Amino acid sequence: MGLYMGVSVINQVNTSAERVNPSKKIVLAMMAAFALVACGKGEQQTAPAAGAQAMPVTVLSVEATSVPVAAEAVAQTEGAREVEIRPRVGGILLKRLYDEGASVKEGQVLFQIDPEPYKIALDQARAQLAQAQAKIAQTQREATRLKGLLETNSISQREYDNATSEDEVAKAAVLQAQASVREAELNLSYTKVTAPVGGVTGRFQLSEGALVAANETLLTSVVQLSPIWVRFSLSDNELQQLGGPVTEKTAKQISLKLPDGSEYAESGKLNFAASQIDPTLGTQQLRATFVNADRQLLPGQFVRAKVTVGERDGVFLVPQVAVLNSQQGRFVYVVDENNQAAVRPVVTGEWVGRDWVILQGLQAGEKVVVDNLIKIRPGAPLQPHPPAEQAGQPAAGQEQSVVKANSKSA
Repeated sequence: MGLYMGVSVINQVNTSAERVNPSKKIVLAMMAAFALVACGKGEQQTAPAAGAQAMPVTVLSVEATSVPVAAEAVAQTEGAREVEIRPRVGGILLKRLYDEGASVKEGQVLFQIDPEPYKIALDQARAQLAQAQAKIAQTQREATRLKGLLETNSISQREYDNATSEDEVAKAAVLQAQASVREAELNLSYTKVTAPVGGVTGRFQLSEGALVAANETLLTSVVQLSPIWVRFSLSDNELQQLGGPVTEKTAKQISLKLPDGSEYAESGKLNFAASQIDPTLGTQQLRATFVNADRQLLPGQFVRAKVTVGERDGVFLVPQVAVLNSQQGRFVYVVDENNQAAVRPVVTGEWVGRDWVILQGLQAGEKVVVDNLIKIRPGAPLQPHPPAEQAGQPAAGQEQSVVKANSKSA
């Protein structure tokens, strides 16, 4: 057929060459030569199609297994207690008594404010208390003396009532003076700024000798690192996969994945779950607490939190590369009893490690193709072999154990 077409092209070229000038004869001759070569190649390419050989492919024999029902989300760490240190009295900041970034204990003195004005105020309050106490002694004596005179009708009732009223006023003055003394003592104690919680201190915001205002000036901060909190949220779709909103009872395990991809050694515990979905973001806000004795986690760090609420049985794990997409959905290729490629539409769940969780579409013992997927078509003959036949893989008898081991480790 190709030779006939080539001869036809040459005849047409010769016919046309008689009507054109010599310069175009060469171009027509080259066109004829290309036509012959193209026809020859077409015959060579179509010839092997009739005797196509079986495509060698790697297959995995799948077995039903159990996987955790979990959801993963981006999370951020924060100190369990983050406190801004502000002075409760104003004055001149005399001295900083801690090292920036060092750990401090609860109650440890961090700053010293000039105490002299508050010592003077305390002395004044004590003097006023002593004056009030002396006054009450006088009014009590006067009231006692007038009571005897009233009994002998030597004075009027009014005079006695005035004396007793002055005694009551003197007693109230003593109570007021005692409160002033306690207030002065408290203000004096506030000149030593202490850490309200134990944790790691921050940077000193001022310098020694600065004038600070009561309850306003920020001196530093203290962050409690252990335990440490992790905040994250889950969307409506993720909550549906977990079977509903997460609570402290349903959350069986919470784990963390660090920025370098490694797993955090400690498991966490949910200590807050929002009772409603955020209408703006459509998420449920969650928070977990983790032990952080070695300070591996720092506040403000981004990690990935994984919430596990249970296990799902009777599913299959298939490598991600084996799952393909089409307009009808996801599918995999399996090897049928005639060693031909067959399409299996599948319903996938979440990822477990590097594998897809197959919820529906596969049967135990089916052989799923995991390579050369772009080269095969439905019904194509295949030459399956397990991963053990590839270099560096386990022995043939270990194929099933490899798949199960991967399932358990995931």
